[in-house]
Amino acid sequence: MTRHIGVDESGKGDFFGPLCIAGVLVDEKIEKFFEDSGVKDSKKISDKKILTLEKIIKTNAIHSIVVISNVKYNELYSKINNLNKLLAWGHARVIENICQNNPCDYALSDKFGDDRFIKSALMTHGKNLELRQMFRAESDIAVAAASILARAAYVKKMSEMSTSFGINFPKGCANQIKDVAIEFISKYGKDRLKEVCKTHFKTFREL
Repeated sequence: MTRHIGVDESGKGDFFGPLCIAGVLVDEKIEKFFEDSGVKDSKKISDKKILTLEKIIKTNAIHSIVVISNVKYNELYSKINNLNKLLAWGHARVIENICQNNPCDYALSDKFGDDRFIKSALMTHGKNLELRQMFRAESDIAVAAASILARAAYVKKMSEMSTSFGINFPKGCANQIKDVAIEFISKYGKDRLKEVCKTHFKTFREL
């Protein structure tokens, strides 16, 4: 087992809310501790359990979290016009943040596009780092831990949005998405919808 960074994101497929990307650095000792603590792919854990595990991960491992608000996300997407490249940009940021003061052997993420996307987005500290992508990377404990931090950040931001606007924003892209979007427009106007959603989604065009 080598010292490595796991990277994952949350919010990519959700119409409402930000894109949250997290990275976690593990070694053999931390990996064993996380396994014993019940750390696994966030998709297999309830949001309540995720918030508990988030504290364990943050306390015991070097990590980085990048939250891309809807305003920033839409701005970046309009420039990049490619979701995989936008993801790579975010993944590179968390890898770079961790690598700055913490040498490691490699970084691992789920397979979502050309490996060169992340490599080209890395800067000084991560340029020489080996990058690996694989399908179902959440089977790796570092990626699983990153998925929990990313999901926790997303859940918290969604809660903040709901409180701020007085609207219960649903996760995902379910049928009620349009109804909630229409409710938002009736309260705040169509121009402000881009503050809470991802504008390249088909739902936004339909609205």
